Amino acid sequence: MLKITRKVEYALIALSQMQMKEDESLTSVKEISQQNDIPYELLAKTMQLLARAEIVEAVKGPHGGYRLKKDPTEIKMTTFFEIIEGPMGFMDCYFDSNCDQIHSCSIRTPIQRINDSIRDMFNNISLNDITRSV
Repeated sequence: MLKITRKVEYALIALSQMQMKEDESLTSVKEISQQNDIPYELLAKTMQLLARAEIVEAVKGPHGGYRLKKDPTEIKMTTFFEIIEGPMGFMDCYFDSNCDQIHSCSIRTPIQRINDSIRDMFNNISLNDITRSV
């Protein structure tokens, strides 16, 4: 079943909370974790991924934290998912052709069409569409 992972869910919650701030003030992992009952360690690692991808900026120090670095309207959900979880595909053969049945597989092409359709759908949704406050 296609399902968003907890790591993706927590990243979306964090970005949504950061996006609600009108100024460029910092938001700490501790603050997000406590306010949303999210495991601190997992959120901290997820925020580090987002910082490496330059979606957020990490500011170190006793009053450090994170703030948005990239405009959420410019980030497509396919890209976001792949930053957090790696290549997006229903079947391993979509991004890894080491399958023993790759040449005789009767479902690879139809599944690839489904996968391409889902990727296209997520490429038409920006991070902002998901995280902006209602």
